[in-house]
Amino acid sequence: MEIRSYRRVFDLERRIYRVDRLRLNPGGVPVRGVIYFLAILAAALIAARMPLLGSGARLLPWYLGDLAVPAASAAVLTMIRVEGRPFHVAARALVRYRTGPRRVAGARRCARPGERWRPEEIVLLPDGSDSRMRRMRYTGPGAVLVSVEHEPLPIGRRRLALTLREPPTREVLDRAQVIALARGARLVIRSSGDSSG
Repeated sequence: MEIRSYRRVFDLERRIYRVDRLRLNPGGVPVRGVIYFLAILAAALIAARMPLLGSGARLLPWYLGDLAVPAASAAVLTMIRVEGRPFHVAARALVRYRTGPRRVAGARRCARPGERWRPEEIVLLPDGSDSRMRRMRYTGPGAVLVSVEHEPLPIGRRRLALTLREPPTREVLDRAQVIALARGARLVIRSSGDSSG
């Protein structure tokens, strides 16, 4: 006898050999079969109470509908093994496969071919590490970290506006400056040859 896996050796099926003094068949009755029988019996009793299914279930005699059919179904389900797995484990895997996503990337559902992916709204601002300040407008709330030399321009009539301009020296500051903007406040950055903003 060839044993391909130790799981087959130690995966013992629980069986009932006797009930009180009543001895059952020599091979015993699998506990899984008893659970299948009770589940099928409960489903048959519930179906008998339903309007459409109940009319068909009432045509069978009680000993067929309540004993013979559930017992035979439980015996068949106990014998069925799909790739070595019991019926309930294989059925659960098949249901999960049919209801799960068809395409997975990184253990998550992904879009079908041809669909567009739209990223969530993000704000990416230059940090001033390149050679010049870029033109930009940003409306708060938020905080801006400025790490290059800059000069504020006169505000004029707008109270909730701050305009920064790059001076000709273009040096990196020893200590970056954080500018906090309230809701609705606007930060305008002008590049060095820009006269409008």
